[in-house]
Amino acid sequence: MIKTNIFNPTSDHLDLRNMVKKFAQNEIFPSSLSRDSNESFDKNIFKKLGELGILGLTVPSNYGGCDMDTLSSVIVHEELGATDPAIALSYLAHSVLCVNNISANCNDEQKKRFLPSLCSGDHIGSMALSEADAGSDVLSMKTVAEKVPDGYTVNGTKMWITNGVIDNDKSPSDVVYLYCKIKNEKKIATFLVDKDVIVGQKIKNKLGMRGSPTSELIFDNCFVPDNNIVSLKSSIKNMMRNLQIERITLGAISLGIARYALNTMISYSNERKTFGQYIHNYGQIQQHIADSYSEFMACKAYMYNIAYNFNADDYNARIDTDGVKLITSKVAKTIADRAIQVLGGNGYIGEYHVERFWRDAKLLEIGGGTNEILQKNMVKDFIKFETIL
Repeated sequence: MIKTNIFNPTSDHLDLRNMVKKFAQNEIFPSSLSRDSNESFDKNIFKKLGELGILGLTVPSNYGGCDMDTLSSVIVHEELGATDPAIALSYLAHSVLCVNNISANCNDEQKKRFLPSLCSGDHIGSMALSEADAGSDVLSMKTVAEKVPDGYTVNGTKMWITNGVIDNDKSPSDVVYLYCKIKNEKKIATFLVDKDVIVGQKIKNKLGMRGSPTSELIFDNCFVPDNNIVSLKSSIKNMMRNLQIERITLGAISLGIARYALNTMISYSNERKTFGQYIHNYGQIQQHIADSYSEFMACKAYMYNIAYNFNADDYNARIDTDGVKLITSKVAKTIADRAIQVLGGNGYIGEYHVERFWRDAKLLEIGGGTNEILQKNMVKDFIKFETIL
């Protein structure tokens, strides 16, 4: 069993890690290759995550949540990422991008109406921000809401939406947390949209994260009642706060990928022999393993320090929330690549999983802010806040 340490600062954190680790190894990992091969999403796993009580990890208990902190979310994402990054990504889209946004930004009536079923796993949520021509440049989005009696009508198309469809490749997630523009204004608004008024289409043949559904969502005169308006004024501020948490947890998935690949290298090097010696006796293999461990631990220390001290209202924190995602995504792909090299032909096939983790790792250099955008943000903030190290 893992002991309390800087990565599990309290007994509650330690218990959470042990619980999720056991569940992930027993309930998620055994079927991960099948989900990847079939590009299938398992709603039953989500329901079980709800039964564990972690779908609303950061939500107050009076709405069905656990009242836990950002570091707890990092722990869960790391453990899920170490078994199936695709499940971890769908968990993030649900628990961080949808549920945490509702918990942080919605009114009490909306929280009571939406959060209990999302926290239990009876409903699955998503967040719709990106468009085909508006990914990192969110202000160029073209999806528009127009005021009508008793609400708004929304027209436009969202792209690359995790959990956008969850059944039969076309049925949208139960609740979509939507960002769009107000017609004839520059303001960004946010709405809660029910699946019955959206058309979804699953995107297939992805490089990785195949067990996490990605989709296009079409809003065609989609009516949103007034009681589903989240914000007409504060959406950008709310977006930036949530993006910080998203990037921390995406970094935690990267940690999980790196950890699995590193453990696989170590165990394989103690089983495989060439020329009469275990391959861990060769300098090239030693370099792959030692460098990977050092890089993994450096990233993990950075990640947990930022998560432990995270304050969503501190906009200066974006330097480090971007920084942890930037470095962990690179290291995850690098360590997974080394694992393939150490395993040779076995690393190239699905049985040992490292090729799946390598494919999944690439998404983390793109989704939730490309590495290039993170670099731009960080330098901009260094200048803005006159940060001198």
